[in-house]
Amino acid sequence: MANLKNIDRSAANSNKAVVISGAAVILLFFISLSIGKFRLSIWDILEILSGIHGNEMAVKVFFGLRLPRNIMALMAGMGLGVAGNIFQSIFKNPLASPDIIGVTSGASAGAAFCIVFLSGGIFAITFGAFLGGIIAISFVIGLVRLSRTRDIKTYVLSGIVINAISNGTIMTLKYFADPEKELGAIEFWAMGSLGGITLEKLSKVLPFFCAGIIGIYLFRWTISILSLSDEEAGALGVNVGQSRFLILLLSTLTVASIICVTGLISFVALISPHVARAIVKRNSFKATLLSGLLGSILMIISDCLARSLLYSELPVSIITSFIGAPYLAVLVGRKRWSMGEKYESQ
Repeated sequence: MANLKNIDRSAANSNKAVVISGAAVILLFFISLSIGKFRLSIWDILEILSGIHGNEMAVKVFFGLRLPRNIMALMAGMGLGVAGNIFQSIFKNPLASPDIIGVTSGASAGAAFCIVFLSGGIFAITFGAFLGGIIAISFVIGLVRLSRTRDIKTYVLSGIVINAISNGTIMTLKYFADPEKELGAIEFWAMGSLGGITLEKLSKVLPFFCAGIIGIYLFRWTISILSLSDEEAGALGVNVGQSRFLILLLSTLTVASIICVTGLISFVALISPHVARAIVKRNSFKATLLSGLLGSILMIISDCLARSLLYSELPVSIITSFIGAPYLAVLVGRKRWSMGEKYESQ
């Protein structure tokens, strides 16, 4: 009876956390619409949305720049948070985020290749980022399987190898890139920024993002089962190898659809799942959903700070790095991600 009461209490707390986080995302989204060099009050935003605002410049700024940028911030946080939780669940270790194990650097290398050799169109960059991420995660899986152990250190070392190869590839592409056009576009990836988001870019990557998120939702029960051991998942009728690869494809597509227009954004995919699981207390799909919501909160706040801290806009990845690095240091100090950490599935 006590266990049942604990489970009911945990479920109630999880639902409450999801509702509160969802409400916080909506509130922060509307607040962030008013922040920027061109000031828009909440009342101005309501008038623009209702079609009665007379300032043409304010309307253009809102629909052409501010709204697409904030939607992208919400999408980036949601996608990176969800993908981070899935990576950590499937690989059964708390450091298996896309940026730590090399998926984002591999995706950036693929995008850089398309910038230099395929004219850098948005569809080409998205495909290049997706293919680069898939190659990177395939290398990580291969290196881990070749190793005698499959603990956290193996995944981290594999990620270091992939990051080194990807960075070497990017540096080589920089050497051959056109200094006036292509080199600047490649440098964009290293910083990560939402400053160049437009409605056109958003509309082009939105189908890829939605495809990844919808696919993840459809496989939500399979993701929970894969967080168990391979033997237990197989006993429950899941084709472990095929399902794992398909879910990793969907997660990588989600990440690629984001970073193909934002560049590298660090630590969001690492922090959000840790906080979500600390609240939910178990590795269920609610933890994945909460991880996405917390990622959106972190991204929106970071983007607001990037726009307002200095006179000139900062790359958002600088803000997320300054938030994420100390948090990771705290985890190291508390040994929250020891080699024996277990992931409990609902």
